[in-house]
Order: sequence, then structure tokens, then C-alpha cells
Amino acid sequence: MSPSSSSNALPQSVYNPRRHVGIHAERISDVSSTEYPGHYPNEDHSWNLDVFKQNLQVKVQRLSQRSIEFDLVGVDASIANAFRRILIAEVPTLAIEHVYVWNNTSVIHDEILAHRLGLVPLNADPALMEYRTPTGINAQPNDRNTLVFQLKVECSRAPRGSGKEYINDEVKSGDLVWVPQGEQGSVFADKPPAPTNKNIVLAKLRPGQEIDMELHATKNVGKEHAKWSPVATASYRLHPLIVLNPEKPIPPHLAQKFASCFSPGVVKIGDHGEVRVLIDERGMRNDSVSREVLRHEEFAGCVELKRIRDWFIFSVESEGPYEPERMLPEAIKIMREKLSSIRTAAEALLSGGNEGGDIPPSRTEGADVEMADS
Repeated sequence: MSPSSSSNALPQSVYNPRRHVGIHAERISDVSSTEYPGHYPNEDHSWNLDVFKQNLQVKVQRLSQRSIEFDLVGVDASIANAFRRILIAEVPTLAIEHVYVWNNTSVIHDEILAHRLGLVPLNADPALMEYRTPTGINAQPNDRNTLVFQLKVECSRAPRGSGKEYINDEVKSGDLVWVPQGEQGSVFADKPPAPTNKNIVLAKLRPGQEIDMELHATKNVGKEHAKWSPVATASYRLHPLIVLNPEKPIPPHLAQKFASCFSPGVVKIGDHGEVRVLIDERGMRNDSVSREVLRHEEFAGCVELKRIRDWFIFSVESEGPYEPERMLPEAIKIMREKLSSIRTAAEALLSGGNEGGDIPPSRTEGADVEMADS
């Protein structure tokens, strides 16, 4: 089979069978990459930085205030999955950790309300804060590792004729008031810390009920607790590839049925009933690869369903302080720190020094990774 004449939107290299994962009625094939040293005779597939740079592509397809969709092309699935897991669990954020209840006469128990408060996303930039550690100078709360909020709401009856029955009958995230500590007033002068969504309902009150709390937000990561995860979701899928068989065209009277087997916009039907597959970022990339077309015997051999093994379509929804376009660079930064730590540990093993010792922080923070032959 070969690509149709209307598939010029994608580079010709995507039709290289070595990059394909086969999609069949009840199974998938060719899952593992074969481009490694020794698999193909007389071909050198050892890792090369220059070749990697030529094949690597990152392209933003859609961007909004809270979400981003981008393509990551030319990397192995292990690298793409590492970025996904880092985005979910290791990019730091700030969240409410300690809740001091001075008064709570609502029907919501203290523990439940504290849990709800912890899940409220905050817009404070984590880069401006430090981690609070179990020991040392950052063991105690200070203006560099803790943000303080006050929540004080009391419900009362509204005056007659006001058009409503109660005042402050709902406690919302917008009722959190930031209380600057130390130098925080100048550090956060451009963007005072606050919930990213001010309309999250935390509790409901009735006249005479009151909530009075002091809240301390600290910096941490999602693998410690989901409330520190900076994303609502971070996922990826392989780019679909649909190839028609020119030797067995779709019968004109079955064109509409064939088109209905795919997501809208993937298959276009010509004026005279001929069928052509729209293979570009705007159409085919949105196909769900439901395999519906493989259920019909009349379409057997007419089309092949594939996915491109090294073309990942990422969808990331930011819920914390990061702009969506900042999420991937933050994940790359953390990946580099991890690689630098591995390099430092490997060098220590090779040199015979610092065995079992701590890795110097200066070698792990933002250091470039260049592995030389040992």
C-alpha cells in the first residue's frame, strides 16, 4: 500500500514502515522500535546527537489560558512517558498543607474542610518559594517557605427588602485572604497569591454559623500528594496514520458508510463518489482509531490503520500557577537535574570516591549533561 495523492500535508518520512505500529481488528503489531545497533545488517543505529537534533520536533497545535496541545516527534516512548509522569508528579506547586481552626460551627467537619482547602489550586509561582524541610533552617515556617491565608466568614440574615435571604451563606475559595509575611509583599507585588478559581464552593452556612481559620501553604510535588500536582491531566497518544489501498478502491455506493467509520473530517468524499483520506494535522490527527472500519468485511484490504511510533500528541491542562506553555520546559528542567544526578553518581563510582555519599547540590541544579566515553 502507498499514501494517497492528497496526503502531502505530512512529510514522506511518516510512511517509513519502521516508524509504524500496526492496528488490527483484535491486536496491535510492531510495538517495539527496531532502530537499534545490530538489528539491520550494515546499518549504524548507534545514538548520535546530531541525528537526534535533526529528527526532534516540538510544535504547539493549540494553546489557551488553561490548556495546550503540542506534538513531540522523534523521541522514544520512554522519554515521552517520563515527561508525562514528571508533569503529573514532580513539577512543584504550592498548596495548603496546614490548617489552624480557630472556630468552625458549620456542618462540615474540620478534617473534611481542611481536605477541600488543600485541593484549591493557587496561582503563586513556586520558583519564588523554597521547600519546607523536616530539619534545618527551613524546618520552621518563614516568609521564604510558607504562604499564610486567612479564612473568616460568618453567615447572617439579610435585611428585609434586599432581595436575598442570607448574607455569606456560601464559603468560596475567593474568601481566602492572603496575609503577607516578611518580604512577601514586595516579592509577590506583581501577582498576589490567590486561588486560580475564586468560585469553588467550600461550605454552606446558615445564620449563626461561622468559619475562622488560618491556612499555611507550602511547596511540594504531586508524588507526595495529588494537591501539589500542577495539572488537571497530562496525557499523550500516538499520531494516527490511515493509508488507502490504491489497488482496491472504496466502491462509490459504500463511500458514506466508509466515512462514518472514522471521526468527522478524516475522510472526505469527492463529487463523483470517490473517497480520499485527509491526512493532515487538522483532520487525521483527530481520528480516534476506533477500528470500526475493520468490522466490515466489504472494506477488508481497502485501508490500513497505523500509528506513528515516535509522534506523540500531548494534551496538558494546567490548574496551578504555570502557564500551559511553561509546563514542558519545567519538566525538561527536572529531567536534566535527574540526569545530572545520575552522571555525578556514575562518576563517583568510576573514581571510587564519595561512595554512598551525598551528591553535591551544585552538580544537580540545572547542570548540562554531556556523557563522555569512559
